Amino acid sequence: MSLVVHSARVVTGGTAVDDAWVHVDDGRIAASGTGAGWRAIAAGVVVDAADAAGPGAVLTPGFVDIHGHGGGGHAYDDGVTAIRAARALHRVHGTTRAVVSLVTAPLDLLLVRVRAIAELARTDPDVLGSHLEGPFLDAAHKGAHDAALLREPDADLDRLLEAGAGTVRQVTLAPELPGGLDAVRRVVAAGAAAAVGHTAADAATAAAAFDAGATILTHAFNAMPGLHHRLPGPVGAALGDDRVTLEAIADGVHLHPEIVRMLAAAAPGRIALVTDAMAAAGAADGDYALGSLAIAVRDGVARLAGTDTIAGSTLTQDAALRTAVAAGVPLAAAVHALTEAPARVIGRPDLGRLAPGAAGDLVLLTAGLAVSGVWTAGVRHV
Repeated sequence: MSLVVHSARVVTGGTAVDDAWVHVDDGRIAASGTGAGWRAIAAGVVVDAADAAGPGAVLTPGFVDIHGHGGGGHAYDDGVTAIRAARALHRVHGTTRAVVSLVTAPLDLLLVRVRAIAELARTDPDVLGSHLEGPFLDAAHKGAHDAALLREPDADLDRLLEAGAGTVRQVTLAPELPGGLDAVRRVVAAGAAAAVGHTAADAATAAAAFDAGATILTHAFNAMPGLHHRLPGPVGAALGDDRVTLEAIADGVHLHPEIVRMLAAAAPGRIALVTDAMAAAGAADGDYALGSLAIAVRDGVARLAGTDTIAGSTLTQDAALRTAVAAGVPLAAAVHALTEAPARVIGRPDLGRLAPGAAGDLVLLTAGLAVSGVWTAGVRHV
């Protein structure tokens, strides 16, 4: 399969180039350039971006979501069929690859789910593996997790990592729990990214976790102490550490848009725009479940039923892009936060870039940043 998309504003690697083209061959980026150089390529499929998406068309790498729980009415916790259905919803919104996030559940059930995702990752390349968001969390910052199932990171952490057979990409944990810092080291030794989140940690404890190898702050500001002028907390520690990528949920609910702009300015190249989407993303308001908990979605906002606690989002990554850009984040920086930054932090530098040898995942957007076309490894979905 040989594909050329031309006459677009190509945004990748933190830069934007006008009147540019990208060539995908055999599922990989083969070349890119500007002007009419694409005419010398004998491609099987040629797409004029200006015709397909209108004047000012934008071409980016495929989006990578490292934190999401479902969409299209389907929860990732419900098995392979539900994962594929939810992925289909997010794919048409530009997310060509995703880590499947699992909420806190009984250990035996988590083991089954991690093994199932490991098998799926071998057959469905758009599924990058699993993210364990729990059960090793602080009960006072549990968010939409079942407090009765939370636990300290004991030997069962190793059982979960082993069940993933190398496909557990991320583990969120509270480093202040007994054994928390050692757990960070074990996660990293297993080849996964350790993330600080759902935590009561102060800045010193968060910094100790980063020194132990943690490289992600899970949904910055949410389910953790805030950023105070005398108590910088986990966010302050993460902003000051170039090794750390900060997840941000740009839905206008989890974070005010101005906070998204401030994060991008304070930690350039280290923001990952994630969805934290639950089943209601791309679906109607109504009553849902997130793990064992009842969720009420009203006006597109998901909350634990009968409470004001936010329970994931109904966000898609194209909407996150529009929110970030409208807030003042430069387009190139916002695209980087949807592509290269999340791919890099989970150890997949072959994704999220339009450079020779990288995966041929493309998203074509209108000038208003609405999705017009999506390709995974050169195969068109939209």
